[in-house]
Amino acid sequence: MTKTFDRAAQAVGNIVALEHVNVKIPSQVTSTAFYVVAMGFTRDPYLMVGLENMWINIGQQQIHEPTGGPDVLRGVIGIVMNDLEALQARLAEAKAPLADTKFSYAVENGHVNVTCPWGNKFRCHLPDPQYGDMTLGMPYVEFTVPRGTAPGIAKFYERVMGAPARVDTIRGEKAARTRVGRGQEFIFRETTEPIPAYDGHHVAIYISDFATPHRWLVEHDLVWQESDPYQYRFTKIVDPDKPGEVLFEIEHEVRSLTHPMYLRPLINRNPAQRQRTYVRGRDAFVG
Repeated sequence: MTKTFDRAAQAVGNIVALEHVNVKIPSQVTSTAFYVVAMGFTRDPYLMVGLENMWINIGQQQIHEPTGGPDVLRGVIGIVMNDLEALQARLAEAKAPLADTKFSYAVENGHVNVTCPWGNKFRCHLPDPQYGDMTLGMPYVEFTVPRGTAPGIAKFYERVMGAPARVDTIRGEKAARTRVGRGQEFIFRETTEPIPAYDGHHVAIYISDFATPHRWLVEHDLVWQESDPYQYRFTKIVDPDKPGEVLFEIEHEVRSLTHPMYLRPLINRNPAQRQRTYVRGRDAFVG
């Protein structure tokens, strides 16, 4: 008898990768103390090595941090790492240097919630099958959106962007979930709480069919920047059935698979390495 499989479960869709989140930060020194020292991430050694910007490597994803702002993402960034106890030890050591900022952390239901010095929130998990084989990376970004917008947001990603999407219930609230790569997703969870005004932060994605979403977005006057042959940007998410009604704002930096930086290898260090306890051959992160 021929076996049957759920082939749809393996479909990634048109969005093949979430690459980075971009938030402006006021201090590169404070950012280094948080993202590199406390969180254990790696500063990209090849690009943006000056004082005006910093790219933080997290597996195959990044956080970009140009000087300015601060920007605060309206939601939480999911992180996978393989040692939450070591993370908690680093975070404890960071209390003094990050005093008088919004930095905080707490353990909850097997994960670690962390707030950066300017209020961006992270939810750190151990590796799990729901994130594929990811041992260090950014499996999701969860946005907080107004009540009643989740169905329209799901339709936007499915019909306009060509990404599998559905509406679920997460922690008692409706949420649109759309795949944005292998083991990655955007989550748009509804709330009745006030949502801060959008401050210009953005996410970067790579898509396979670069032209079809662009055509629809242009027809509805939603592309605000034609960056170059490999990239364009839009900010407003709308219900395809009511394109004049904005559901949520988050700038998307949309890149083609022919973009020169697609699948660029990223350097990740082993944050456990110390001078006094140095182990030869263990400098690089190995999941």
